[in-house]
Amino acid sequence: MAIATIVSRVTGFVRTLALVAALGLGSRLLDAYTAANVTPNTIYELVFGGALASVLVPLLVRTADDGDVDDDLFAQRLLSLVVYGLGAVVIITIIAAPFIVDLYVPGFSPDQRHLAVVFTRYFMPQILFYGVSATLAAILNARSRFVSPMWAPVANNLVVIATASVFLLIGGTGKLESLTHVQMLLLSIGTSAGVAAQMIVLAAVSRRTGFPLRLRADPRGIGVRRIVVLAGWTIASVAAAQAVFIVITRIASQAGSGAVSVYSNAYTLFQLPYAVIAVTVITAVLPRMSRAAADRDLARVTADLSRSLRLTSVVLVPIAAALIVLGPQLTTVLFAHGNASPAAAHLTGAVLAAYGLALVPFAGYQIMLRVFYALGDTRTPALLSVGVSAVTIATCLAAAQLALGPNLVIAIAACSAIAYTAGLLVTAQLLRRRIGRVDGHRLLSTHTRILAAAIVAGLAAFLVNRVLGTTVGTSWTGSLITVCTAAAIGAALYALAARVLRITELRALTTALRINNT
Repeated sequence: MAIATIVSRVTGFVRTLALVAALGLGSRLLDAYTAANVTPNTIYELVFGGALASVLVPLLVRTADDGDVDDDLFAQRLLSLVVYGLGAVVIITIIAAPFIVDLYVPGFSPDQRHLAVVFTRYFMPQILFYGVSATLAAILNARSRFVSPMWAPVANNLVVIATASVFLLIGGTGKLESLTHVQMLLLSIGTSAGVAAQMIVLAAVSRRTGFPLRLRADPRGIGVRRIVVLAGWTIASVAAAQAVFIVITRIASQAGSGAVSVYSNAYTLFQLPYAVIAVTVITAVLPRMSRAAADRDLARVTADLSRSLRLTSVVLVPIAAALIVLGPQLTTVLFAHGNASPAAAHLTGAVLAAYGLALVPFAGYQIMLRVFYALGDTRTPALLSVGVSAVTIATCLAAAQLALGPNLVIAIAACSAIAYTAGLLVTAQLLRRRIGRVDGHRLLSTHTRILAAAIVAGLAAFLVNRVLGTTVGTSWTGSLITVCTAAAIGAALYALAARVLRITELRALTTALRINNT
């Protein structure tokens, strides 16, 4: 499972780099492609994804353990309901594609809007592919098959990487005006084929496990009303998150050419350290926290929460410092290839630097939400998510009145930092009332020492950046030298400062990761 997760993350990142190189970071073509390609994910999460995560997987597990229920028949009816329901959604969204594009990206020019509409119509079947893939993965998980669903996204990534590579080989450029009909079809069909490949892999694995892939004409009998009631709070949370996405995308589309793809790629990089570090810690600690909550042992819950926050911060704080100091150089190294614009790569780094301020608050906020889930409370996390979404929207709308052009995209990232910090503080207070204490004194002491060590490392990286920036330049080669040198010196100083300040969480994190992977 660990290997599959790493390979999936790596190939997903290579996919992002391939698309940037092919379509050109900062280009109107990549903006149109990005706006169209995220739409199916957004609609899928809104109409189905939240319910799947909160209700359907546990429901399948309970059904599989119930000897009085035909779990194959139940799973077939569930899959049938997904196919019929999402199939109807696909038809509706294909027809409504122009209205959807206008909702998300009103700032596009007429030719860019037309291409986004065409892409959107080709991409909408992904809603069905995602739904079937997620349902098959849930069925496999309920039957104790965990590894295959984690490998399936790799097929998606490889198909899209191949699509981007072929686009370059046949002379594709980052200019919307020079896009041929063949190139447009290649991008459209190739991208959706990637999601279809992921679905096909899961279907093949499901058949090998003995699950009969068969659609039922009458999918009733799975308790649809009960599912809707149970998923209500999660759906509200997802809807609030999608409202944030709509507002941010609309604002970014009016910030200039390439702003949508610049923001999207910066956000992807921002999420990467959280996914690798924080999610790993959460995965290791959440089962213990849930058992402690079931035993009403709130002291153990507090201890696990404190440990999770400290283990996560000891890695994410220096990474956040690196993003703040080296953001433009890092994105130049990653994205300044092929048809990508160096100026757009630099702007992506500036947005990433602003997101560095949000990394630790975001991770802490997400970890604290998991405590409510461990306590069996889905209402409070949903209300908190709605509140954070409201703050994000309000600050982004205010920023749209104060910032112009590229600075607006940077301001959006800063607004996220404000919203997640507010969410962290409010969540901590509510959690303190719920479980009595959150180990505040120890958390404050540890985070103060971690911050001190990160400041030492960050200042050293900043000085290296300033010195090398004037000697080796800001080209791809110069940026690579700067990033490698500054990162090496900063990491060494952080490890030394952590030792001097007795930050024991570094060793504890290594042990936790080793146990989790085992």
